[in-house]
Amino acid sequence: MILDGKKEAALLREEIKKEILEIKKKTNQSPGLSVILIGDFAPSQIYVKNKEKNSKEVGITSEVIKYSKEVKESEILEKIEELNNNNSVSGILVQLPLPAHISKEKIINAIKPSKDVDGFHPMNVGNLSSGYKAIIPCTPLGCLLLIKKAEKNLTGKHAVIIGRSNLNGKPIAQLLLKEDCTVSIVHSKTKDLKSECQKADILIAAVGVANLVKGDWVKKDSIIIDVGINKVADKIVGDVDFEQVKNKVKAITPVPGGVGPMTIACLLKNTLDCFKAR
Repeated sequence: MILDGKKEAALLREEIKKEILEIKKKTNQSPGLSVILIGDFAPSQIYVKNKEKNSKEVGITSEVIKYSKEVKESEILEKIEELNNNNSVSGILVQLPLPAHISKEKIINAIKPSKDVDGFHPMNVGNLSSGYKAIIPCTPLGCLLLIKKAEKNLTGKHAVIIGRSNLNGKPIAQLLLKEDCTVSIVHSKTKDLKSECQKADILIAAVGVANLVKGDWVKKDSIIIDVGINKVADKIVGDVDFEQVKNKVKAITPVPGGVGPMTIACLLKNTLDCFKAR
């Protein structure tokens, strides 16, 4: 089973669009998303353009606020404060990575937790890890939705996550613990990475190493979620060797066309949820 992220993202966007239309009919209001883009890093520009396009398609008012890479940190913090106090803005997102002179920590902490559509604010991170209601980071949420397409009941499943980043590995672990999985996080210092992966009913690769996971790393009938995006020659590949693994497992996400489209669809979902909560 190929877990088609494009198809699932389109279905999720359609649901969001319908809900926003209903809300607009009743209240004459709709969600607003403000994205701050600093510098001219090409992947960020492409990603933000896709966010803007998808937002407009579902009825979210979207604005992209652009700054040069030389912008002062204080200017970004002032803009965030202005957006925090603007009632027409439901969600705020500052596109990462940031220039070296701007503190990621300060920027993330400045965003109002109730408008933090990325789910990176310490309050949202803490709520997620405590099992409380939280804004869930977009990529981990997309991963969970794709896993649920292959297997609705995850109770007792052994999930192995390769990678321990704050953006992906850790929040994915929290989501799967909430689903009553047994969760292992493995990383570059794990002694026998291959044997740990072989135990997984659900394997999530989020480490950024092209084709790391080979056919003999995976268990038969497991679910494989590939978060990696790596450029090899002129080709985009994931952290999983797709050709080696695909015929051995129950379900797998392709790269591209797997987790990526779900990330943007989940950003739209988070923006709508922030709007509804306010």
